[in-house]
Amino acid sequence: MKKSPLPLKNICGPEKKSIGKEALVKLLRWHFGYANFRGKQLEAIEAVLSGRDCFCLMPTGGGKSMCYQIPALAKPGIVLVVSPLIALMENQVSALKEKGISAEFLSSTQTSQVKTKIYEDIESVKPKLRLLYVTPELIDTVGFMSRLVKIHSRGLLNLIAIDEAHCISSWGHDFRPSYRKLSSLRSRLPNIPVLALTATAAPKVQKDIIGSLSLQSPLVLKSSFNRPNIYYEVRYKDLLDDPYADVCNLLKSCGNVCAIVYCLERTTCDDLASHLTTYGISCAAYHAGLNNKLRTSVLDDWISSKTQVVVATVAFGMGIDRKDVRVVCHFNTPKSMEAFYQESGRAGRDQLPSRSVLYYGVDDRRKMEFILSNSERKKQSSSLQDGSSKKALDNFRQMVEYCEESGCRRKKILESFGEMVSASLCEKSCDACKQPNIVAKNLEELKTAAAFCQRNGSSRIFITSLSNFKDGDYSEFWNHGDEASGSEEDISDSDEALDAAKNVASTGRSTKLRIQDKIEMLQRAEEKYYQNKNPEKQVNKLDKNAIPETLRETGRQRLLNTLKQNEKRFSDLRMSFEDSASILENECYKKYSKSGKSFYLSKMASTVRWLSTADPTELTNKLGCAPDPPKDLQQPSEANCSSESLTSSIALSAGLNNEKTNSAVLETEAAENVSPATTLPPIPSFSEYINSRKVKSHHESKSKKRLPDMSQKNIQKKMRS
Repeated sequence: MKKSPLPLKNICGPEKKSIGKEALVKLLRWHFGYANFRGKQLEAIEAVLSGRDCFCLMPTGGGKSMCYQIPALAKPGIVLVVSPLIALMENQVSALKEKGISAEFLSSTQTSQVKTKIYEDIESVKPKLRLLYVTPELIDTVGFMSRLVKIHSRGLLNLIAIDEAHCISSWGHDFRPSYRKLSSLRSRLPNIPVLALTATAAPKVQKDIIGSLSLQSPLVLKSSFNRPNIYYEVRYKDLLDDPYADVCNLLKSCGNVCAIVYCLERTTCDDLASHLTTYGISCAAYHAGLNNKLRTSVLDDWISSKTQVVVATVAFGMGIDRKDVRVVCHFNTPKSMEAFYQESGRAGRDQLPSRSVLYYGVDDRRKMEFILSNSERKKQSSSLQDGSSKKALDNFRQMVEYCEESGCRRKKILESFGEMVSASLCEKSCDACKQPNIVAKNLEELKTAAAFCQRNGSSRIFITSLSNFKDGDYSEFWNHGDEASGSEEDISDSDEALDAAKNVASTGRSTKLRIQDKIEMLQRAEEKYYQNKNPEKQVNKLDKNAIPETLRETGRQRLLNTLKQNEKRFSDLRMSFEDSASILENECYKKYSKSGKSFYLSKMASTVRWLSTADPTELTNKLGCAPDPPKDLQQPSEANCSSESLTSSIALSAGLNNEKTNSAVLETEAAENVSPATTLPPIPSFSEYINSRKVKSHHESKSKKRLPDMSQKNIQKKMRS
């Protein structure tokens, strides 16, 4: 039932009179159902109603929106709310309308008829509208600014509220250039109080916000960043057999609760959401790769509890009024402590016990450091040294310390925002305080695993070009699953010698000497490693990096489900879907089994996405198949077919389609026909290989020295003749 607003004459009185606390509490109870204000809410409301600027720093779930919604009800006129996301505006406007409060938003998603109706109302003698939500981009337009000036001149503009004010600061974790243009509001609309609101802002960002918005002697209100109802935990991917399965088990152990899982890549969102759905969890993916209609549908289903879990990129959830989120998982390491605090803070907004679980991986850290470091170098080369890239790298390293160091996690979060507290404040509400021995053991194992990977040729990441990356935009940076946007050469297995050679080639110093120094250093490191080598530990570490059969089976099932979903398109394919799924999975495994689980899973996700758009001819070329399936997938009754006829059949089919596929099939058949008794030559160690090259080069140099002598003797013989 919609509630009508209370009569304004009973609350406001004469314009110069201040509105009492009792009247404000009465509004709060009538429209929102709360008994009293929380934290610094009342102070902020009284400040803006008296005409004073205010900077309000409240944690996520602290009720920031109440600081401008109550003033909109307490005085006649319009409150202008600047918000960074359309989804945020839609959600808040919808909630206000359900409470009987007149509110609207203006965005590019609305029809011209809706916009015209809103403009007609605000230009009328007595506008019904109380709150108008707009984007910073709209304020920057000449047409809308002229409308604001007219409203202001008529005395109908009461307050300007800047939500998510940290977006205005280039030092913040979510800087948006469009927010910088809000600084003109003070000069264009004088004598109107400005309320700046944010949940995450370090001391330097706070000063930048106040200066950028030209706040005049503002009332600065800061609440504690502590969220005592959230339990903080870090899990280490490198120590887990299957991180996807661990996320699945975590969500199942919590029961049928609302949850958000954040990822940095679109492919990871799709892949993880599909995995969770396969195991019976009501789940959907949400990212910028989906069309607007599908994103809206996913959001509505999650808000209405039709969907239990949303696997999303970091933009999801900002300003969404869902108070009963019980679990927030980060499947990748966030780029800053501010981002992590804001995203994890979307859990437990109703003050009930909730969990924040961060999955930390060494590969994730290296990827992000690689991108941020290259961004810094790029800015230095282009003479744009504003310090933002270095700041971004420092912010990320703060997150690495949060994950890789022991000690209370809650204390680290609060100290990053300048709030000095003792570890006793935590009261065992983080894994480091509750289970310090287990955390210490995990950190030791993580260091050992990371050192092992570094010594034994871990998968190095090479990005051919960083031109597609925008500074500060890392929410979906590692999209190597898109076949159209990148090649498989972007991911390469490289030994340390090649890595050293690449680094040397990029400098102008003496190349030969630098390479020789690197080779000698690597030889010494290898000799030291083999001296301290423990065979049992070596086996255990290799097992942790191996891809288990259960994960492969899950991948095959995913591919099979995708093929069945596109059964109409692939109806002419004579090979069974089961055989096709096995071949595609086997191809992913052969390419990335040595690279580790993350690359294998990413390639599987890429294949699933490709299947949803591929036509039968492309799939036939990919499989390299004739009407008959490959030898190892035939029924027992067909096992007597000769391997030569099968090989020639596959080669002929592939040759008609694609020369590359033909060569790949022949190589695969040749590898399968190798006799078990065949013994391959031993693979030399790095030191043996380098020493053999030295001996070979020594002999070659001797032979070259002999050549001039031989040529001289031949000349003498010819002259004598």
